[in-house]
Amino acid sequence: MRKRNESVTVEHERAAAAAAVPGPLDKGCSLRRSLRLPSSAAAAEGMKRPLGRRYGLWFRLRKLILWLLGVYIAIPFLVKLCPAIQAKLVFLNFVRVPYFIDLKRPQDQGLNHTCNYYLQPEEDVTIGVWHTVPAALWKNARGKDQPWFEEALGSSHPVILYLHGNAGTRGGDHRVELYKVLSSLGYHVVTFDYRGWGDSIGSPSERGMTYDALHVFDWIKARSGDNPVYIWGHSLGTGVATNLVRRLCERETPPDALILESPFTNIREEARSHPFSVIYRYFPGFDWFFLDPITTSGIKFANDENVKYISCSLLILHAEDDPVVPFHLGKKLYNIAATSRSFRDYKVQFVPFHTDLGYRHKYIYRSPELPRILR
Repeated sequence: MRKRNESVTVEHERAAAAAAVPGPLDKGCSLRRSLRLPSSAAAAEGMKRPLGRRYGLWFRLRKLILWLLGVYIAIPFLVKLCPAIQAKLVFLNFVRVPYFIDLKRPQDQGLNHTCNYYLQPEEDVTIGVWHTVPAALWKNARGKDQPWFEEALGSSHPVILYLHGNAGTRGGDHRVELYKVLSSLGYHVVTFDYRGWGDSIGSPSERGMTYDALHVFDWIKARSGDNPVYIWGHSLGTGVATNLVRRLCERETPPDALILESPFTNIREEARSHPFSVIYRYFPGFDWFFLDPITTSGIKFANDENVKYISCSLLILHAEDDPVVPFHLGKKLYNIAATSRSFRDYKVQFVPFHTDLGYRHKYIYRSPELPRILR
């Protein structure tokens, strides 16, 4: 009886254990049941992820927009409080392009008949000068030093004093190409970097740039004898050129002619028309924020006023597709000069270059018509 009861008990325990351990099918089903989320919770979880991503992206975008807006509004006030910033943007003398060239070695730029000088217009001011002789003197110029080049200014060839624009140096690519063209046409070309540009020592200012040009002009005249001397200004250099020629005419020593390439009327109108000003041109108080600081810094470059006091032949060259100094400013300057009484005994000529030619702001030297125009 006891054995039977023990066997029944053992079988009962085995059956209970078997019921407690699921089979392969039951095991998989129970695991799936335990891992399965309620359908509503899964849907909510799936929606949270893209919404979270979109919210994070919008937050970053909104933060960036607010930051850019803050910078946009802050810049006008910064320029107004620090007029020196605007002066730097006018001169751009800190932009030295091309980089890594030795201005003491013009031959590295293909100017084998060019000599590098250093002149001192004022105490603590030194300016670097390049003198390129006419191509006809190329062979004679090889291996010669500064005294030979200075003496060569007295040869029977006209001289062009070239005044470059802002940014870069006297070794700029388009400037070097112009020197080569003018040299091939039989001109001496004398150019220099204003104080604060290139390897010239000093702080830039309109007065200082004009005085540097006057010093170089007098230096040329002291060596060139009766040879014609022409002054060629490009872009910002046209402002220096008209300042210089006005002073020369006032002291009754005018140059033989003035050539203005891509000129403007005055620096305020040029700054208003410059492509950099587009984003602020319609900003409330644009003149007060951006143009008045230029005047406060003593920068005017008033070509439109200067031409009323100039008495020598004038040639204006301007490309219709000029993106830096708009064509209409050059045309406006010509109209002012053509009606000025100071030019009544001199020739005033305006030569436009069609948009299709693609000369833009600094490639007029490529024109095959340039030799004829200059003659």
